[in-house]
Amino acid sequence: MFNTFDPRQVLSVTMILFAIIDIIGTIPIIISLRQRAGHIESEKASLTVLALMVAFLFVGEELLKIIGLDIASFAIAGSLVIFIIAMEMILGISFFKEDEHVPATVSIVPLAFPLIAGAGTMTTLLSLKSQYATTNIIIGITLNTIIVYVVLKNVSLLERMLGKTGLGVLRKAFGVILLAIAIKLFRSNSGL
Repeated sequence: MFNTFDPRQVLSVTMILFAIIDIIGTIPIIISLRQRAGHIESEKASLTVLALMVAFLFVGEELLKIIGLDIASFAIAGSLVIFIIAMEMILGISFFKEDEHVPATVSIVPLAFPLIAGAGTMTTLLSLKSQYATTNIIIGITLNTIIVYVVLKNVSLLERMLGKTGLGVLRKAFGVILLAIAIKLFRSNSGL
């Protein structure tokens, strides 16, 4: 297993996944979800992200084939969820119906999936699988999960640092960026 360990590959995979996951860019979304839910279960969200990415690395393409989906359909579905979240951020309204289990569900959906371990991350993992050793990919996934955990654990501190005005500006700005990402994901996978 360790004979395929290559620090350069680990660094490459870690940087690619970090860019795709974009945990820094999703801070306003995380803060918004935290405000709505009361709190984020950072351990649960991080472990879910880790499990989803590792599982998808090994069985993702086969699983999608079994249920009759291709990667493009999977990406389009993720883009629609991201689109709705972006519209909530920009317009300041809520589309998702609240329920009594919001804190538990927010940590998994939409936070862990599709925001952090979304369609872009999953399709990237399938691409990385053809270029890098599995050991190095798993290490890169683990390092990114640690970064995700640190950000989620410190979201209250980040919220205090940004303040109400800064948070409002960031939420609108990142809402537009998230909307553009959703549209790009949709266009690149729908053939438009």
